[in-house]
Amino acid sequence: MITNTSLEYKGDLYPSKIVSYEHEGDSIFFHTDNKVILKVTILRDSLIRFRFTTKGYFSNDFSYAIDKTQLHGYNFLELTEEETYFQIRTSKVKCKIQKADLRLSIYDLSDVLILEDELGFHWEESYEYGGNIVKMSKSSKDGECFYGLGDKATQMNLKGKRLENFATDQYAFQKEQDPLYKVVPFYIGLNNKQSYGIFFDNTFRTFFDFCQERRNVSSFWAEGGEMNYYFIYGPQMQDVVTTYTDLTGKPELPPLWVLGYHQCKWSYYPESKVKEITSKFRELKIPCDAIYLDIDYMEGFRCFTWSKEYFPDPKRMIAELAEDGFKTVVIIDPGIKIDKEYSVYKEALEKDYFCKRADGPYMKGKVWPGECNFPDYTNPAVREWWAGLFKELISDFGVKGVWNDMNEPAVMEVPNKTFPMDVRHVYDGNPCSHRKAHNIYGTQMARATYHGVKRFAYPKRPFVITRSAYSGAQRYTSSWTGDNVATWEHLWIANIQVQRMSISGMGFTGSDIGGFAEQPTGELYARWIQLGVFHPFCRTHSSGDHGNQEPWAFDEEVINITRKFVSLRYQLLPYLYTMFWQYIEEGIPMLKPLVYYDQEDTQTHYRNDEFIFGNQILVCPILEPNAVGRRMYIPRGEWYNYWTNEFSNGGREVWVDTKFDEIPIFVKAGAIIPKYPVQQYVGELEFDELTLDLYFKNGKEKSFVYEDSQDGYDYKKGRYSFLSFTSIGKEKELIVQLHKEGKFETNYSTYKINLIGLPFKVKEIEIDNERIAFDEVSFSESHFLIVDKEFSELHLIGE
Repeated sequence: MITNTSLEYKGDLYPSKIVSYEHEGDSIFFHTDNKVILKVTILRDSLIRFRFTTKGYFSNDFSYAIDKTQLHGYNFLELTEEETYFQIRTSKVKCKIQKADLRLSIYDLSDVLILEDELGFHWEESYEYGGNIVKMSKSSKDGECFYGLGDKATQMNLKGKRLENFATDQYAFQKEQDPLYKVVPFYIGLNNKQSYGIFFDNTFRTFFDFCQERRNVSSFWAEGGEMNYYFIYGPQMQDVVTTYTDLTGKPELPPLWVLGYHQCKWSYYPESKVKEITSKFRELKIPCDAIYLDIDYMEGFRCFTWSKEYFPDPKRMIAELAEDGFKTVVIIDPGIKIDKEYSVYKEALEKDYFCKRADGPYMKGKVWPGECNFPDYTNPAVREWWAGLFKELISDFGVKGVWNDMNEPAVMEVPNKTFPMDVRHVYDGNPCSHRKAHNIYGTQMARATYHGVKRFAYPKRPFVITRSAYSGAQRYTSSWTGDNVATWEHLWIANIQVQRMSISGMGFTGSDIGGFAEQPTGELYARWIQLGVFHPFCRTHSSGDHGNQEPWAFDEEVINITRKFVSLRYQLLPYLYTMFWQYIEEGIPMLKPLVYYDQEDTQTHYRNDEFIFGNQILVCPILEPNAVGRRMYIPRGEWYNYWTNEFSNGGREVWVDTKFDEIPIFVKAGAIIPKYPVQQYVGELEFDELTLDLYFKNGKEKSFVYEDSQDGYDYKKGRYSFLSFTSIGKEKELIVQLHKEGKFETNYSTYKINLIGLPFKVKEIEIDNERIAFDEVSFSESHFLIVDKEFSELHLIGE
């Protein structure tokens, strides 16, 4: 598209020489003699926006992706003019803009080149639709790697790939199939141990070529709209991801139950079937917090209705499920059945809230209810109306979460599986066709749903999950990876997809455990559960057409493995909750691919399987049948095998033996891992002790524990507890320092500290500089001790 010789004669146009410039506050405008304007905005010293127009003026500046609540500011900005270029300098980078053609290059302050234009910005008039096809090509150095781009079913490293962003209902997609359900036009480049990011904020169909067409050229382009992109400087990948996540926004904290295990199927009905499923979980002692109702709970698939035959008294049923610890989550799709007796349809029709074709009639398409019209969620009035529709579900009936599906938007029985491109949208006062609005349709539906659920769930926190999303959707919703398949290949895909989503700003993501389409073997389901419990969102979901997929659909061994790993997730809930807190507070992804964890180790650059769960747990799933172990890469540092407590030095590839009821899990030396007792659902138990697994390290390591009331908004008023542990290990002593922030008081009063890998025999214990007898802290040779939670410093002294 960018450099193919067969396209070079299609009329590509380029900026000509700069004839004038203006500096206004944080922005600099460069004007060329062929009416191109480049606006360079310094949002932060390491975050620069580049916006081009070819018509001599800019259209209204509007974005659904950018979090407008974020405040930006730079420390230093200097513009200088040289003979052949202008230079913009911040306290982090230098940007040179060539006077002859607007091509730009970016350097660090040591004059090391980070990124430079190849052809740079160019465009082509779209005679079919009007406007421009906007293009950008960059030079790429040998060895450069590329990551991110959200929901892609391909290798972690995107070098050599060409990918497309167009939200698409891809039922039973396969490896390398593209595009998929989500659109995240953000990637990370890594070269010479320096990372940078590019966010191409353009909602038209976009494309990215990472040196596929030409070896040393990367490019991105869109079928319409502006060339509008943000450059983010690292130099660490952590800095790039955090800055991008700040730019596009972070969610609020979910209630703790949302981080438990969820069970779903298309479909659980009638009520007796729902009760049968939930009762079986409690009977088998497999923890579960949420049960989902798919489209069959509705009356003829009409949204916001209940089947009188299958669910005659939903309020009673939901209350009874809640008594047993189950929260009810229901599906809501965008298609509204054309039925003049149906109140939701009648109201939307009266208020003119449905999407229209270019010539005026309402857009009509077939989905589950039959022929439907579709609300225009880019209209603020429609979003407000849609939010209000959730009152009965949430306030009156007690539903705890809403699941948005089919919102790419998906339409049946049409070749392109979605709306015609001539459909018109309000786009928050920036009227446009579906070509521009398609990729954000699902996000705006999820946004409206979120505001409705939040309004009626208050004072509790909302839970929303969506299939389709655009950058910034994480402010409103969690997500899952769509209609996958019960194959080993898809287990591999799920592992990479969720890692990639995590470093693409959308951390609260999981896959359909076991696969949605087709039927997994017991072995595949067990291996998927073992991976899925380490994903931020954890749900089994399947199509009823392919048989049963509850844990007990397999043999006793699979039931036991499911119980073991789901119970492990419930033990790790305080660790997972802390991960989420760091995500919403600091933009730190909850899952970290090895290249994110240690970009300077080139051995991590092409690793797909291993990832860091939180900050201190290394996970490597088993991705093939009949495995008795696997080779895996342990990143640099010191690690303990979770199952055996065996110590390992990292920075090497090793063979790890595993059993069917294990996968390789390692814990970073020095880590303090918090654990709750196993509960069948969040809030089932009151407990007076928090377990802390402390893995000895000869050196220093920090660990954190975040807790609050597990729901509600008191945490925003300072009623939370954030514990900072510092573990300092020496040859014959161990010091644990504790600092607490926040006003929340936990119910438990003591810590049970399990000492793992302690290399000496303890002869003396001091707490806050006071010597303590062994029996006062229940210390024994089994290497655990129980201490009051109010301690500031624990000191173990060896013989």
